[in-house]
Amino acid sequence: EITSLLSLCGGQFSGEQEIRVNSPFWILNIPSEEMARGLMKRTVCAKSIFELWGHGKSAGELYASLKNYPTDKMLPYLQSDSTYKVHIHTFNKTLTQAQKIKKIDALEFLPFKGKVNLKNPEHVFWILEDYGMDPNDVPEEPIHLYFGRWIADGQRELIESYSVKKRHFIGNTSMDACLSFIMANHGRVKPNDIVYDPFVGTGGLLISSAHFGAYVCGTDIDYNTIHGLGKASRKNQKWRGPDENIRANLRQYGLEKYYLDALVADFSRPIWRKGILFDAIITDPPYGIREAPRRMGSQKETVKSVERSTENHFFVSSSYHLSDIFFDLLKFGAEYLVMGGRLVYWLPIYRPEYTEEIIPRHPCLKLISNCEQLLSSHTSRRLITMEKVKEFKDQDENSYLLDGQYMPYRGHNSFREKYFSGVTKRIAKEEKDNQK
Repeated sequence: EITSLLSLCGGQFSGEQEIRVNSPFWILNIPSEEMARGLMKRTVCAKSIFELWGHGKSAGELYASLKNYPTDKMLPYLQSDSTYKVHIHTFNKTLTQAQKIKKIDALEFLPFKGKVNLKNPEHVFWILEDYGMDPNDVPEEPIHLYFGRWIADGQRELIESYSVKKRHFIGNTSMDACLSFIMANHGRVKPNDIVYDPFVGTGGLLISSAHFGAYVCGTDIDYNTIHGLGKASRKNQKWRGPDENIRANLRQYGLEKYYLDALVADFSRPIWRKGILFDAIITDPPYGIREAPRRMGSQKETVKSVERSTENHFFVSSSYHLSDIFFDLLKFGAEYLVMGGRLVYWLPIYRPEYTEEIIPRHPCLKLISNCEQLLSSHTSRRLITMEKVKEFKDQDENSYLLDGQYMPYRGHNSFREKYFSGVTKRIAKEEKDNQK
C-alpha cells in the first residue's frame, strides 16, 4: 500500500530501504513533508508519520544520534515563542508515568526554548520504543528507539466510519472496509478516475474508490443483488427493504454523485464496446465458498438448472471455472484498462500447493504486488495488483500461460472442495477429541 501511494504522490520507493518484517516501525526516505502528508491522507495501514531526528538500539545510541542531527533543522520548531509537548509510545510494553517522565527529562540536552503545552501545542514530538513482537518475551530495555517530530496521522478512522456493520445494504460477501481501502490504494485510485468492479455484489469496493473521488460502476450476474431484492443477509431480517441497493450505500456516505450505475451482466460475455477505458478494475471474484461462480449457460442446460428471480426474470446458470474467471479478468484488464491503469483482485490459494508460478499472467500486465491474507491453516487468498504496461493487440486475445501452470484451478469448484475438505477434517478431529 505504501509503495503504491508513494508512486501516486510522485515519489519512488527505494529498494535499499530496510523492510523490517518483525517491527511495527519503518524508516522511509520521502523527499518532502508535503508528500508525506499526501501519503497519510490515503493510507489505512500506517498509523502516523514522523520526521526522524534520531534513532538507535539503545538510549545512548539515540542520544548520540540526536546530537548529530543538524541544529538548523531543529531550530524552526524549538523557538521561544512556540509551544510543544513530548509523547512516549511503547510497542509491546507499558510504562508507568514516572518512567515516562524520566525518559522525557533525559532529552533536556535538546535546545527546547518554547513552553510546554499539553492540550494544544504547535509542535508534537514522539519517543517511540520497540520492545519486539513477542508478548511472552518482553526485554527489559527496548531493542530500538526513535525520536521525531509528528507530521500527520493515517486514515485508520475510516475502518470504523465505513464499517460493514453499520452499512445500509450488505450481502454474504461484502468486503471488509479496511481491505476495501487497501485495494483502492493498491489501484492508485484518484479523483475523476473511472473504476469498475465486474463482480460488484453490494458495491463495497465501489465505496472506497468513490471516497477518494473516483466515479464508480459495476456489473453482476445476480439480478436480485443489483436491484436490492430477495432475502436479506443481515441477522434477524428476512427480506431486503425497499431502498436496500448499491446507490443507497453510496448515498449513506454522501458519495452518490460518484455512482455511475450497476448493470446485470455476465462477465464471461462481452458487453463493452471497444474504446471504453477504465482507470482501475478492483474486484473480488466469487470462488465458491459463500457465492458460487456462475455464468450464462445454454438452453440445453435448462433442465439441469433454472433460476427464477423475484421479478420473474429467468436465466440459465452454469458453472464458471476459477481458471476461466482469471483468464477473462486478465484479458479484460489488458484490453480495457488505460495505459498505467491497475487491476486489483483476490486470488484464492490452497496453501500446500501454492507456488508463485500459478499466479495468472498476461503480456500486457505487469505484476506489481502479491500479498497474502490467511483464511485457514490450509487456505488463503492473495491480493494481486497488476499494471497495464503494453497496448492490447489482437494476438494478445488468448495469451495465457501453459495449461499445466493452471492445473490447481482446473475442474469445477476445485478450490471449494479443497477448502471444505480441510473443514471436514477439522470437525472430525474435534469430534474425536470430544469423545476422549
